[in-house]
Amino acid sequence: MTTPTDPPATATTAQAPVRRSPWLPLIIVVMAQLQMGINISVLPVSLGPIAEDLDAPATATATALLLYSLFVAAFVMLGAKIGKIFGERLVLQVSVVVHGAAMVLMATSTDASTMNTAQAIAGVAAAAAVPTFVVLIAANYGGRQQETSLGVLAGIPAVSSAVTFVVAGFLATALSWRYSFGLIVLLALAVLVLSFRLTPIPRQPLIRIDVIGVVLSAAAIALILLGFNGLQTWGALLATDAAPFSILEVSPAPVFIVLGIVLGQAFFAWSHRRVAAARQPLLATEVLDSKEERNAVVAFLVAGSLGLAVGFLIPLYVQIVQGRTPLFSAVAILPYSVAIAAAGVISVRLYDRLPPRVLGTVSFGLIAVGLVVAAFTVGKDWSNAAIVLGLLLVGIGEGTLLTLLFNVLVSASPKRLAGDVGALRGVANNVSNALGAALVSVVAVGFLGFLLASGFDRSDLPPELETSALFDDLDFVTDAELRSALEATGAAPEQVEEAVAINEDARLGAVRASFLIVAGISLVAIFPAWRLPKYTPGALSAEDIVNEVGPD
Repeated sequence: MTTPTDPPATATTAQAPVRRSPWLPLIIVVMAQLQMGINISVLPVSLGPIAEDLDAPATATATALLLYSLFVAAFVMLGAKIGKIFGERLVLQVSVVVHGAAMVLMATSTDASTMNTAQAIAGVAAAAAVPTFVVLIAANYGGRQQETSLGVLAGIPAVSSAVTFVVAGFLATALSWRYSFGLIVLLALAVLVLSFRLTPIPRQPLIRIDVIGVVLSAAAIALILLGFNGLQTWGALLATDAAPFSILEVSPAPVFIVLGIVLGQAFFAWSHRRVAAARQPLLATEVLDSKEERNAVVAFLVAGSLGLAVGFLIPLYVQIVQGRTPLFSAVAILPYSVAIAAAGVISVRLYDRLPPRVLGTVSFGLIAVGLVVAAFTVGKDWSNAAIVLGLLLVGIGEGTLLTLLFNVLVSASPKRLAGDVGALRGVANNVSNALGAALVSVVAVGFLGFLLASGFDRSDLPPELETSALFDDLDFVTDAELRSALEATGAAPEQVEEAVAINEDARLGAVRASFLIVAGISLVAIFPAWRLPKYTPGALSAEDIVNEVGPD
């Protein structure tokens, strides 16, 4: 926290009315964030058509997504510094143009390598743009307007996912997946034109970039993301055949994660050394200098991971367990996404009544309750209203958390550090995505393998069915895929149907168990949530705010 240097505000100043600012800057920022968010939502929903059109495996889309997230997370802190040096409005405009050009490349891709190049370029552009969002919000809004704006900003990813799943699913089915990226190009042009209505933010040309800090942070984040992404395919401990290499038969995934954590610690040690030498670090240490801020980041990582885990389990349940289409999956996830967006905006009204630690604790509790309800009510049909209710509870808790934690980080640092807060949010978002995806995939597949083995042990089916090629490469498969694979072994029809029934029960049980595990993680996250600030924002006087937050 910064030390107050300004004289305490008077009671008259504390009660002075705050002039409301126009909402156009927020609209422009929201459109820019939609541009970035729609891109990463189009890729998974168009997975099949992209793979067929580019003659590439389905995993090629996952690789493109990983490259995008890696470049954003690795260079978003550098992007914050570039924004300060050249001015956030200019950096936003250049980023929007570069990202739009990357979308043109995506729309005209002829192979997987071109798609990967486009997503890498888009990731670099997003790394520069993301910190400007927070700076522009902080520069244009204060008080309740700023809280509401941050709530909208926190809920936009959920909105973009819900809308994109439906629109992109329709376009990929009726026309071509390329039209979705063409729409992003049009959105980029609109953002560019409107961005000239934004007030330019003064440049800070005297800022110097910490090159060693860039290398340490980028390497740490890249290793952690690659490690978590490889947990399932490379092996959580022992190396599988799919691992690129092994160290004494140990998978490279945990090795990468450990090395990434070590380099991360080296980055923070280097940053504190630069501060002690009166030099500027890559990330301002003030944004993490209190236990409340550090716990807010931990809670942010957990909340983001939970959101990604739920976003993975719902399509897995709908498309694999129920055998429905991607479009139906988009409809099924809509209540959850809408609840996140709505809670992100509406929960701001509670800031005058409840302290952050209470809101955070209750929100993680809501997520846990919602997931438990979903775990005990999911079946083979999406007709149980309790499932929707459970997901609504999860969405309300998720949306409240993302907005609350974002607001805590922004309000706990001087306005001049808004770019650093935005960079920290960008790192947390992308790292949490990798954590959530890796965690839930390892947990779900692990339970699937255990339940399949148990089911076959209790049956009279011949061992060769259990050890067939399908189960050697363990994963969630549809009934049709399983029947085709088992019929190729020459098994009798009744044996095939019994094996399919075992797989159906195992899939459903694995999804239920995964929901319960994620619920347990949400309960554990109550501990960092209870260490959030204990003040009620509306109850603070102007003097308290200066002492709590520090002057701009």
